[in-house]
Amino acid sequence: MAYGELRQAILTGRLQPGSHVTVRPLCEEFGLSATPVKAALTALEREGFLVLHPHRGFFVPEVERDDMQELYELREVLDGIAARRAAALASRDELVTRLTSLLCEQTAAVEGRDLSAYGDLDVLFHHEILEAAGNRRLQHVAENMIGQLRLGRATSARVPGRPSAALVEHREIVAAIAAGQQQQAERLARRHVRKSANALDRFLDRGGRAS
Repeated sequence: MAYGELRQAILTGRLQPGSHVTVRPLCEEFGLSATPVKAALTALEREGFLVLHPHRGFFVPEVERDDMQELYELREVLDGIAARRAAALASRDELVTRLTSLLCEQTAAVEGRDLSAYGDLDVLFHHEILEAAGNRRLQHVAENMIGQLRLGRATSARVPGRPSAALVEHREIVAAIAAGQQQQAERLARRHVRKSANALDRFLDRGGRAS
Protein backbone atom coordinates (compact mmCIF):
# COMPACT_ATOMS: atom_id res chain seq x y z
CA MET A 1 0.00 0.00 0.00
CA ALA A 2 2.78 2.43 0.89
CA TYR A 3 4.53 1.77 -2.41
CA GLY A 4 1.38 2.30 -4.49
CA GLU A 5 0.31 5.45 -2.66
CA LEU A 6 3.74 7.00 -2.85
CA ARG A 7 4.21 6.18 -6.52
CA GLN A 8 0.83 7.69 -7.35
CA ALA A 9 1.60 10.82 -5.32
CA ILE A 10 4.83 11.29 -7.29
CA LEU A 11 3.27 10.68 -10.71
CA THR A 12 0.29 12.97 -10.10
CA GLY A 13 2.50 15.78 -8.82
CA ARG A 14 1.14 15.75 -5.28
CA LEU A 15 4.77 15.26 -4.35
CA GLN A 16 6.58 17.83 -6.49
CA PRO A 17 10.08 17.35 -7.96
CA GLY A 18 12.61 18.31 -5.32
CA SER A 19 10.31 17.38 -2.43
CA HIS A 20 11.94 15.81 0.62
CA VAL A 21 10.20 12.52 1.46
CA THR A 22 10.59 11.44 5.09
CA VAL A 23 9.51 8.31 6.91
CA ARG A 24 7.67 9.61 9.99
CA PRO A 25 4.98 11.71 8.22
CA LEU A 26 4.31 8.81 5.85
CA CYS A 27 3.92 6.38 8.75
CA GLU A 28 1.34 8.70 10.27
CA GLU A 29 -0.46 9.23 6.95
CA PHE A 30 -0.70 5.53 6.11
CA GLY A 31 -1.02 4.19 9.64
CA LEU A 32 1.97 1.91 9.11
CA SER A 33 5.17 1.15 10.95
CA ALA A 34 8.49 2.43 9.64
CA THR A 35 9.54 -0.92 8.12
CA PRO A 36 7.08 -1.11 5.17
CA VAL A 37 7.45 2.63 4.51
CA LYS A 38 11.24 2.32 4.35
CA ALA A 39 10.87 -0.70 2.04
CA ALA A 40 8.59 1.34 -0.25
CA LEU A 41 11.06 4.24 -0.33
CA THR A 42 13.92 1.88 -1.18
CA ALA A 43 11.92 0.22 -3.97
CA LEU A 44 10.95 3.58 -5.48
CA GLU A 45 14.56 4.76 -5.30
CA ARG A 46 15.67 1.60 -7.09
CA GLU A 47 13.13 2.26 -9.85
CA GLY A 48 14.13 5.88 -10.33
CA PHE A 49 11.11 7.56 -8.73
CA LEU A 50 13.16 8.78 -5.77
CA VAL A 51 16.79 9.70 -5.28
CA LEU A 52 18.74 9.15 -2.07
CA HIS A 53 21.14 11.88 -1.00
CA PRO A 54 23.62 10.74 1.68
CA HIS A 55 22.91 12.24 5.10
CA ARG A 56 19.85 14.06 3.70
CA GLY A 57 17.37 11.35 2.78
CA PHE A 58 14.98 10.67 -0.10
CA PHE A 59 13.87 13.29 -2.61
CA VAL A 60 11.56 13.31 -5.64
CA PRO A 61 13.94 13.63 -8.60
CA GLU A 62 14.04 16.63 -10.89
CA VAL A 63 14.11 15.07 -14.35
CA GLU A 64 16.15 17.30 -16.62
CA ARG A 65 16.38 17.48 -20.39
CA ASP A 66 19.34 15.08 -20.68
CA ASP A 67 17.56 12.59 -18.42
CA MET A 68 14.49 12.66 -20.64
CA GLN A 69 16.50 12.04 -23.80
CA GLU A 70 18.13 9.02 -22.15
CA LEU A 71 14.71 7.71 -21.13
CA TYR A 72 13.32 8.20 -24.63
CA GLU A 73 16.30 6.33 -26.08
CA LEU A 74 15.66 3.34 -23.83
CA ARG A 75 11.91 3.49 -24.36
CA GLU A 76 12.34 3.39 -28.14
CA VAL A 77 13.88 -0.07 -27.90
CA LEU A 78 11.39 -1.40 -25.35
CA ASP A 79 8.30 -0.13 -27.17
CA GLY A 80 9.60 -1.61 -30.40
CA ILE A 81 9.98 -5.05 -28.84
CA ALA A 82 6.52 -4.84 -27.29
CA ALA A 83 4.87 -3.90 -30.60
CA ARG A 84 6.64 -6.75 -32.40
CA ARG A 85 5.54 -9.27 -29.80
CA ALA A 86 1.97 -7.92 -29.87
CA ALA A 87 1.84 -8.29 -33.66
CA ALA A 88 2.96 -11.92 -33.30
CA LEU A 89 -0.03 -12.85 -31.15
CA ALA A 90 -2.36 -15.39 -32.71
CA SER A 91 -5.30 -13.83 -30.86
CA ARG A 92 -4.74 -10.09 -31.18
CA ASP A 93 -8.25 -9.05 -32.23
CA GLU A 94 -9.25 -8.01 -28.70
CA LEU A 95 -6.07 -5.93 -28.38
CA VAL A 96 -6.76 -4.19 -31.68
CA THR A 97 -10.33 -3.45 -30.55
CA ARG A 98 -9.10 -1.89 -27.30
CA LEU A 99 -6.44 0.15 -29.09
CA THR A 100 -8.95 1.38 -31.66
CA SER A 101 -11.29 2.48 -28.88
CA LEU A 102 -8.44 4.36 -27.18
CA LEU A 103 -7.61 6.03 -30.50
CA CYS A 104 -11.16 7.35 -30.70
CA GLU A 105 -10.88 8.76 -27.18
CA GLN A 106 -7.48 10.27 -27.97
CA THR A 107 -8.90 11.92 -31.08
CA ALA A 108 -11.70 13.49 -29.03
CA ALA A 109 -9.20 14.72 -26.44
CA VAL A 110 -7.00 16.32 -29.10
CA GLU A 111 -9.97 17.94 -30.82
CA GLY A 112 -11.12 19.27 -27.44
CA ARG A 113 -7.59 20.47 -26.65
CA ASP A 114 -7.61 18.48 -23.42
CA LEU A 115 -3.91 17.69 -23.22
CA SER A 116 -4.16 16.21 -19.73
CA ALA A 117 -6.74 13.64 -20.90
CA TYR A 118 -4.70 12.96 -24.03
CA GLY A 119 -1.59 12.30 -21.94
CA ASP A 120 -3.43 9.81 -19.73
CA LEU A 121 -4.90 8.05 -22.78
CA ASP A 122 -1.47 7.90 -24.38
CA VAL A 123 -0.15 6.08 -21.32
CA LEU A 124 -3.08 3.62 -21.51
CA PHE A 125 -2.46 3.04 -25.22
CA HIS A 126 1.14 2.03 -24.67
CA HIS A 127 0.23 0.06 -21.54
CA GLU A 128 -2.15 -2.12 -23.60
CA ILE A 129 0.63 -3.00 -26.04
CA LEU A 130 3.15 -3.64 -23.28
CA GLU A 131 0.73 -5.90 -21.41
CA ALA A 132 -0.22 -7.80 -24.57
CA ALA A 133 3.46 -8.43 -25.34
CA GLY A 134 3.45 -11.01 -22.54
CA ASN A 135 6.89 -10.18 -21.14
CA ARG A 136 6.46 -9.06 -17.54
CA ARG A 137 10.04 -7.86 -17.17
CA LEU A 138 9.81 -5.77 -20.34
CA GLN A 139 6.48 -4.32 -19.17
CA HIS A 140 7.86 -3.44 -15.74
CA VAL A 141 10.95 -1.70 -17.09
CA ALA A 142 9.08 0.12 -19.87
CA GLU A 143 6.36 1.40 -17.57
CA ASN A 144 9.03 2.69 -15.20
CA MET A 145 10.51 4.58 -18.16
CA ILE A 146 7.09 6.06 -18.95
CA GLY A 147 6.56 6.98 -15.30
CA GLN A 148 9.91 8.74 -15.07
CA LEU A 149 9.18 10.65 -18.28
CA ARG A 150 5.98 11.92 -16.67
CA LEU A 151 8.10 13.39 -13.87
CA GLY A 152 9.78 15.67 -16.39
CA ARG A 153 8.77 19.30 -16.62
CA ALA A 154 8.29 18.95 -20.37
CA THR A 155 6.41 16.36 -22.39
CA SER A 156 6.06 15.91 -26.13
CA ALA A 157 2.24 16.01 -25.75
CA ARG A 158 2.55 19.75 -25.08
CA VAL A 159 4.58 20.48 -28.19
CA PRO A 160 2.30 22.32 -30.66
CA GLY A 161 1.07 19.93 -33.34
CA ARG A 162 2.66 16.85 -31.80
CA PRO A 163 -0.53 15.16 -30.46
CA SER A 164 -2.15 15.20 -33.92
CA ALA A 165 0.99 13.74 -35.49
CA ALA A 166 1.24 11.13 -32.74
CA LEU A 167 -2.34 10.03 -33.44
CA VAL A 168 -1.43 9.26 -37.05
CA GLU A 169 1.56 7.24 -35.83
CA HIS A 170 -0.63 5.37 -33.33
CA ARG A 171 -3.04 4.41 -36.12
CA GLU A 172 -0.14 3.07 -38.19
CA ILE A 173 1.10 0.98 -35.27
CA VAL A 174 -2.38 -0.47 -34.69
CA ALA A 175 -2.73 -1.30 -38.39
CA ALA A 176 0.61 -3.16 -38.37
CA ILE A 177 -0.35 -5.10 -35.23
CA ALA A 178 -3.75 -5.97 -36.71
CA ALA A 179 -2.07 -7.27 -39.88
CA GLY A 180 0.45 -9.32 -37.92
CA GLN A 181 3.35 -7.38 -39.45
CA GLN A 182 5.86 -7.90 -36.71
CA GLN A 183 8.89 -6.07 -38.12
CA GLN A 184 6.74 -3.22 -39.37
CA ALA A 185 5.07 -2.85 -35.96
CA GLU A 186 8.47 -2.70 -34.28
CA ARG A 187 9.79 -0.17 -36.80
CA LEU A 188 6.75 2.08 -36.47
CA ALA A 189 6.75 1.93 -32.66
CA ARG A 190 10.42 2.87 -32.52
CA ARG A 191 9.90 5.67 -35.03
CA HIS A 192 6.98 6.98 -32.97
CA VAL A 193 9.05 7.27 -29.78
CA ARG A 194 11.98 8.77 -31.70
CA LYS A 195 9.75 11.39 -33.31
CA SER A 196 8.33 12.31 -29.90
CA ALA A 197 11.83 12.76 -28.49
CA ASN A 198 12.99 14.80 -31.48
CA ALA A 199 9.90 17.03 -31.42
CA LEU A 200 10.43 17.79 -27.74
CA ASP A 201 14.13 18.45 -28.28
CA ARG A 202 13.49 20.91 -31.13
CA PHE A 203 10.79 22.65 -29.11
CA LEU A 204 13.11 23.16 -26.15
CA ASP A 205 15.86 24.36 -28.49
CA ARG A 206 13.53 27.14 -29.59
CA GLY A 207 13.04 28.14 -26.00
CA GLY A 208 9.62 26.59 -25.66
CA ARG A 209 8.11 25.61 -22.36
CA ALA A 210 6.12 22.39 -22.50
CA SER A 211 4.63 22.55 -19.06
